[in-house]
Amino acid sequence: MTLTPSVVTKNYQHILALAFAVKEINENPELLPNVTLGFHIYDSYFIARGTYHGTMLLSSTPERFVPNYKCDLQNNLIAVIGGLDPLTSLHMATVLDIYKIPQHCDRNLENMKGHEEFGNTDNLYRWTWIGLLTMDLENGERFVQMVVPMFSSSGICFAFIERVPKLTLDTELKDVLQQCAKIHDKVMGSTANVLVAYGESYSMVFVRWFPYLSEQEYMAINPKGLVWIMTAQMELTSMVYQRTWDTQIIHGALSFAIPSNKVPGFHQFLEHINPSTTKGDYFIRDFWQQAFACVFPSTVAGEVDGDVCTGEEKLAVLPEPFFEMSMTGHSYSIYNAVYAVAHAVHSMFSSRGRHQRMVDQSLHHILRGISFNNSAGDKISFNVKGEIDSGYDVINWIVSSNQSFHKVKVGRMDPQHPSEQMFTINEDALTWHSWFNQTRPLSVCSESCRPGSSKKVKEGKPFCCYDCIPCPEGKISDQKDVNDCYICLDQTYPNKKRDFCILKDVSFLSYEEPLGISLAFFALSFSVVTALVLGTFLKHHDTPIVIANNRGLTYTLLISLLLCFLCALLFIDRPKKVTCLLRQAVFAIIFSVAVSCVLAKTMTVVLAFMATKPGSKIRKWLGKRLSSSIVLCCSLIQAGTCATWLATSPPFPDTDMHSVTEEILLECNEGSVTMLYIALGYLGFLAIISFTVAFFARRLPDSFNEAKFITFSMLVFCSVWLSFVPTYLSTKGKYMVAVEIFSMLASSGGLLGCIFSPKCYIILLRPELNNREQLMRKNERTK
Repeated sequence: MTLTPSVVTKNYQHILALAFAVKEINENPELLPNVTLGFHIYDSYFIARGTYHGTMLLSSTPERFVPNYKCDLQNNLIAVIGGLDPLTSLHMATVLDIYKIPQHCDRNLENMKGHEEFGNTDNLYRWTWIGLLTMDLENGERFVQMVVPMFSSSGICFAFIERVPKLTLDTELKDVLQQCAKIHDKVMGSTANVLVAYGESYSMVFVRWFPYLSEQEYMAINPKGLVWIMTAQMELTSMVYQRTWDTQIIHGALSFAIPSNKVPGFHQFLEHINPSTTKGDYFIRDFWQQAFACVFPSTVAGEVDGDVCTGEEKLAVLPEPFFEMSMTGHSYSIYNAVYAVAHAVHSMFSSRGRHQRMVDQSLHHILRGISFNNSAGDKISFNVKGEIDSGYDVINWIVSSNQSFHKVKVGRMDPQHPSEQMFTINEDALTWHSWFNQTRPLSVCSESCRPGSSKKVKEGKPFCCYDCIPCPEGKISDQKDVNDCYICLDQTYPNKKRDFCILKDVSFLSYEEPLGISLAFFALSFSVVTALVLGTFLKHHDTPIVIANNRGLTYTLLISLLLCFLCALLFIDRPKKVTCLLRQAVFAIIFSVAVSCVLAKTMTVVLAFMATKPGSKIRKWLGKRLSSSIVLCCSLIQAGTCATWLATSPPFPDTDMHSVTEEILLECNEGSVTMLYIALGYLGFLAIISFTVAFFARRLPDSFNEAKFITFSMLVFCSVWLSFVPTYLSTKGKYMVAVEIFSMLASSGGLLGCIFSPKCYIILLRPELNNREQLMRKNERTK
């Protein structure tokens, strides 16, 4: 079974718009005076062969079809108005270009300029998951190839792309219904709520095949509404057999429309149209029968089955899908095209006379430069491409409960405006499909990822379908639907929700915080104690306990310990170039002097005991020269190490942005960490030697033998610095500095306490033990 030939009744207005424009021009004494315009209209039947045939008829003798030959010179063809659809105009141009005949093809129908504005609409309403419906034609495929990459670049992807079969007289109805049923199931089964439709002027005839059920039946089977977005050439058209079909499917649709205006006299012209008063119109009887669902008795043999056409029916009673009384955008374009040709011919006749050869050669050029105001008050002119830059209206399609249909202008797309003003839409004026309960529809494959997360595309799915994953540690996202989280600037760090960055605090060991104050207090306290011990020893410098253990070494040791305590102050407060340069090197050198003094004291005790043996040659090594040499040599080695360090890779103030998430660490970069550990390792080396020697000398019979106290002091020293290394490496910022200061104070305090507290006890609290007689008596008891 094939489709019964039917007239697309709505298109009949285009014929009437053409006739009305010609009528006005012929009645206007100021435009083409003494010239009568005529016209021929041929139906293309929406097929290429019908278009080619009709085009050849335009350029040949009416009585006899002879291609490329026309003998009636009084009715030469001067211009052609193309068809509604791009392919029709394209087929006509193939033939007419040969004869240089001007053609008006409405650029809204012919090119695809402006379709990228769909992307703006989709982004405006979060329509990123849409369907695409096109006619199964060449220009439909070209539209698909154009918009798919364009929409993808705007973050929009397609749930499906379906192609509606082409309508021809040879189309099998069963095949059409089967394909439409499959497309319907695909559309309604999709999660996309927005459907972009690109088709020919008659495409809505096929769209209305989707449901040909009542609204109740349709919603029971398909509990879902759609937002249709349609291109400019698509109109709501119906065939006679679709008169009672429901139109709720397109309620709330949006479409681009060719701008139109109210043309004076056109409505009255339509009111007087009927088959009896219209002469030479071979379309009106077919239109009348299809539009009013009646039959003229003269067109059928036998009895009439159904209503009889009287010819007195009124166009105004027809529903809009069949006919509109106001001039549509397509009819308005035809109306303006006729006037453009008339003004061009008038201009040419006025300047050059009526010579036909001039008309054929110059009409193209004059049309491009023509400019006039039509009867509706609109200025009509062409750009350099021969196009009318009128832009588009955005129309909202409203279907009432009684199936009446009307269009509401809700926006505008004008390429003449700046990009930020090119597309405007009044959201408050929009009416959506009832399924959305008048709330703004959403059409997304996946819900938006909130700030603090990022999108992860689902494998095998379009990029619009994704899962939301939390930002990894150290990264944030402060917007919805980001593809990847990003790292905060160096001066900031992520909050707990990882949706914004917080300014980092600047951190260094300061005198204004409890930790800095405490360490400074202990450093000064130890310094004062050391100074008091030194004062005590100076005051009692002639006593045996002071003399017995080399006063020079004792004073040097106390002074070096005093300076070691004061060195701790170089590590507190904001790092500066001078403090960074000096603090490690100065402490390493001063503390090496202290440990060297301890080593020299130990060596002196051992050698002194060995020298008491008969015939010992060690006696000649005793004296200040040995102890001074030990201190000087050991200290110079450390000084040389530090000098090399400062000369090759000196420390400097630095900023650590990354070690601690929430803080900017102001610190001293040690330059060469290797040299730092060499200097500290050397101190450890001296301490181990001192500990070893003192350990073996701890039981020597001497009343004032310091070896046992030195052993304890070196044990404390080694314990402190052995625990210092891992603790130092595991901390950052001011706490790392605090660990080093604590190690300095603890090791220096260990030397001070273990070596000098017994001496101070005797000097200050037991002075009776600090005499030579007591010393000799004790030595005798020991022996």
